[in-house]
Order: sequence, then C-alpha cells, then structure tokens
Amino acid sequence: MAKLAAPDSELLLTVEEAARRLKIGRTQMYSLITSGEVQSVTIGRLRRIPAECLTAYVSGLMAAAQHN
Repeated sequence: MAKLAAPDSELLLTVEEAARRLKIGRTQMYSLITSGEVQSVTIGRLRRIPAECLTAYVSGLMAAAQHN
C-alpha cells in the first residue's frame, strides 16, 4: 500500500502553496520567481516550485541578514 506524503514533505509546490509556506501573498511569490530569487520549473503549462528552492531562498535571506 502506498504511503501518503506529509504536506511538509511534498516535492513540488504550486505557487499558492509556496506562498503560504513563506507566509507571503501570491503576487509577491510570482515576483520572487520572475526575479530569479526563487527557482521554479514548468511541467507542461504548470509552474511548480521545488520545496528545496524555498529552503535555499530562506537560507540566502538568513545569510544576507548575518552580513548586515
């Protein structure tokens, strides 16, 4: 029997799910994607954000904060 993944362990997230995880709005999430600050992939016509890219983005924010 297949085991269901826990919500926090999903591999790919929709833009809305990624925004919710960062506690930001959908428009701000699209801005981060467009600027290249958060990487995303397309599958057909769908835009998805690998969960690891959110972790990398937050790690970058933390590193930048330590340098200030």
